Amino acid sequence: MKIALVCPASLPATQFGGILHLTVNMAKGFSKNGHDVTIFTTDLTAARDLKTFDKKLPRFETIDGFKINRSHCWFSIYLFYINPGMYWQLLKYKPDIIHSIGIRSFQSLIATIIAKKKKTSLVLSDQGGLSYSETKEGNIIKRILYKLQTPFIKFIINQASRIIVGNEYEKEIFSKFNVDSKITIVRNGIDLDELKIKTENFKQKFNLNERYILFVGRFAKNKGLDILLNAMNLIKNDPPISNSKLVIMGIDDGFEVEMIKLIEEFNLENKVMVIKKPKREDVIAAYKDCEFIVLPSRWELSPLVPLEAFAFKKPAIGIKAYGTPYTIRDGENGILVELENYKKLGDAILDLLNDERKRLKYGLAGYELVTNTCNSQEMAKSILKIYEDVS
Repeated sequence: MKIALVCPASLPATQFGGILHLTVNMAKGFSKNGHDVTIFTTDLTAARDLKTFDKKLPRFETIDGFKINRSHCWFSIYLFYINPGMYWQLLKYKPDIIHSIGIRSFQSLIATIIAKKKKTSLVLSDQGGLSYSETKEGNIIKRILYKLQTPFIKFIINQASRIIVGNEYEKEIFSKFNVDSKITIVRNGIDLDELKIKTENFKQKFNLNERYILFVGRFAKNKGLDILLNAMNLIKNDPPISNSKLVIMGIDDGFEVEMIKLIEEFNLENKVMVIKKPKREDVIAAYKDCEFIVLPSRWELSPLVPLEAFAFKKPAIGIKAYGTPYTIRDGENGILVELENYKKLGDAILDLLNDERKRLKYGLAGYELVTNTCNSQEMAKSILKIYEDVS
């Protein structure tokens, strides 16, 4: 089968987040099953930030059995990347299936136009564009721009042959479009083979003598870094923290300056290590050596970071809201606390730091989840069945 995967960003821009990793994991899974797979995307590198593009990137490249077809981004409005060249590339490719990941994107609109023009089956995965918190909480310009996108979103969804969602929470989001018959739940999966790569000793490389807890994600308001730092401020003098640190790894998405100010204001310079624009291998090494990960996000759809931590038998702390509880299961593979409650978050951090048996128990449960269900091979098998149904 000839499969076109369409998304706003791909390798090497690993800092872009879940949409990128999910698309790459799909591509790897499909190619391992013998299919011809190409990712159509922009030339984002994220070398400095999420608006760094590079015309020198190969327009066409083969990685791990799948291909990447890049076209240059002319300009961007926030994370809405305009790369008109993708239209001609996708038109020439003549795929059997077009699968667009990230509905609220220029790339998804192009994919839909091509699918309609060529009468090709269109499959959608959203990963959060329809319900992203900025649609309600962003500044007035962002809210207006999101409102203007509504007709295009409806066009894209109406054209779709099938819509894939990661959990029941995401399925509810689509209910307002009256497309229940098109929806299939497929759990997001991670590439377990990628996480087995040999990495440097994380503590040695970054001169860490303490044990540490880990945050991986964009430095953005909705990721809840202020909640996490408030929690650390509350517990910084507790005995379990005396020989522990918080490691924050990610790229700026508008909150870095405020994050650094909070660290200084709370006198947490000796308790918090910030690693900006980390290499992918450093993130993987960080999972391996951490005690557990913390995901204090104000909103998540179907997060991949906890799944990657579970692959190393590390538990997770998250928020008891939105899509997080479908991945982090309270009392099973981690701890969930109420949204915005940094006191409870601090208590949960102390709880796991104090209880090695609980960390081992939760970590093993998480490991079972990713090895049995939430991995790229299982995800690929489920999605390929959908492709066969609609093609």
